Amino acid sequence: MAAMDGLVWTKERREPRRRAPSVERFVTRAVAIADAEGVDAVTMRRVAKDLGSGTASLYRYIAGRDELLDLMIDAVQGENAPPEPSGDWRADLGVYAGALRAVLLRHPWLGAALTGRPALGPHSLRRYDTVLAAAGTLTPDATLAALAVDTVTAYVLGSVGGEIAELQASRRTGMTEDEWRASVSPYIREVVDGGEYPHFSRRIIEADDQPPGRAFEFGLTCVLDGLAARIPRGT
Repeated sequence: MAAMDGLVWTKERREPRRRAPSVERFVTRAVAIADAEGVDAVTMRRVAKDLGSGTASLYRYIAGRDELLDLMIDAVQGENAPPEPSGDWRADLGVYAGALRAVLLRHPWLGAALTGRPALGPHSLRRYDTVLAAAGTLTPDATLAALAVDTVTAYVLGSVGGEIAELQASRRTGMTEDEWRASVSPYIREVVDGGEYPHFSRRIIEADDQPPGRAFEFGLTCVLDGLAARIPRGT
């Protein structure tokens, strides 16, 4: 019971915040800090300082950093909300995946936050409920529908994780991907010329690099094809 009493969403239902605009202001600033500097930069003191408030004033509305992070996650989960299901499960799951990718790229810290325990805020639950309804047009089996959604979500998180890692590497090193490629090209030429890794060499010489968006769509198509083959409609 103590754990439930400490859950921010339980408190929200039991006693709605009397000064919601103040909470929204704190959360908006915290999200901006996380977007620019990473989630580790978000502290109660930092948020209050940026807004010209005392830390004590923030604690009047938000119990602590963990609660603030829960509010941040739910706030950004409200962006790019998927539309109501159209009846075409494949199209709907594709829209869900694309919308989630956009939110994750806009807020690079979010992916790691979503890989732990499920987010339980109203925006998060609404997103999940909507995509479960979409998967329900593929199969009436609740377990299979949930597995289908989880599979698509895992693909999006993994795919976008690679994109975010590249963005973070560029920020950390001060080199763009093209600049990094140029810096390692002499070594790559040596590897290719050495002939020790023929399949890698063929990939370097013959394969075309695809932009992230196109690679994402290809992988998503493979995932959806797999779901269609594994879960015959109506199963």
